Parts: sequence; structure tokens; C-alpha cells
Amino acid sequence: MVALVALVLILAIFGGLGFAVHVLWYVLIAAILLWLIGFFVGGVADGGGGRRWYGRW
Repeated sequence: MVALVALVLILAIFGGLGFAVHVLWYVLIAAILLWLIGFFVGGVADGGGGRRWYGRW
């Protein structure tokens, strides 16, 4: 009985971890897209000058 409970707990932990990792992929993709949009929009707003985010003028 203890082994069965341990097995169910392990499966629940790994199942939850899999779901969390799946959701984190979507968060990562959204963050990268927002960063790329900000990168290009920031470059256009500066008039084609240097990018202030990286210290180049």
C-alpha cells in the first residue's frame, strides 16, 4: 500500500512538473516575442541611431 501511495505521489509530481514546463515554454515564447518587438520598435524610434540598450551610440 505504501508503494502504491508513493507511486501515485511520484506520478503527480512529474505530471505537475510536465504541465509547468509546458506552460513555461509559452511564457518564454511570449517574452522573446515582446523583446524582439521592443528591440525593433526601439531602433525605429531612435531614428536609426545607436541602440541605447547596449550602450552603443
